Amino acid sequence: MRVGHCQFVSANGDFDGNLAKVVQGLERAQRERVEIVCFPECFLTGYQDTEAATRKHAFAVDAPPMMKVLDRTGKFDCTAIIGFNELRGKDLYNTAVVVHKGHILGTYSKCFAYQPFHKQGREFPVFDRNGVKFGIVICADGGYVEPARILALKGARIIFSPHYNYIQKEYLLKHFMNVRADHTARAVENHVYFLRGNNVSLGKDESITKVEGVGYGDSYIIDPIGEILVRSRRQQEDFIFADLDLSTKDNAWKLGRSRYSIRELGKQLMEAAQEEMK
Repeated sequence: MRVGHCQFVSANGDFDGNLAKVVQGLERAQRERVEIVCFPECFLTGYQDTEAATRKHAFAVDAPPMMKVLDRTGKFDCTAIIGFNELRGKDLYNTAVVVHKGHILGTYSKCFAYQPFHKQGREFPVFDRNGVKFGIVICADGGYVEPARILALKGARIIFSPHYNYIQKEYLLKHFMNVRADHTARAVENHVYFLRGNNVSLGKDESITKVEGVGYGDSYIIDPIGEILVRSRRQQEDFIFADLDLSTKDNAWKLGRSRYSIRELGKQLMEAAQEEMK
């Protein structure tokens, strides 16, 4: 299976401009015969760091902007994962929608949302493309063991991780190293392909008002033994893709490592966690 990512700039609050870039990315994906393509976190709305600005541009999954997304993307065969700020009743969620041929296959909402005004998602759906199961974690979610493990236990062979990074320069190198290490661990411990799909900012990002940062890019695809198959250029827009060999499976202990581990040690894990939290 061939999968890819569009490392594009998202313009603050410019839904129509961002949707045009989604179409541009899908046109490239179609030319390259990519079956699943990812776009960055909150791509359609931009990623804002205040609740007022986020609410201004957020929309519901059944609102007219989403109908426009389905209309503009429906002619493409590629399955697309597209981030946006979702309005669900009065609540805000950091969500990725999965669309294919003018239909919504489902959504995933970030479970370790960084902004205090975002509600935390607690559902971990798995999607299917031509018999291959895949799941989504968003940005910070990939730094924790459980989200990717839940998806792997549900049968996901590929985990897509759309990001929005705008990192203060004094933390840039540490962030770069920690993120690479986290994602390599998630790929290896779950025997999955892990796609880190970052944004990029060309200069100051007007959606971020509280810090001066760098949106450096560095998207990549890691295989189940921890090797980077392909990575993007940094600090510029880019499009990456790779062919994944899904014929190999994790047969450790006839269950796979995650399944065996949770079966054998799940009780002890919960006991230790409960003891620590007392």
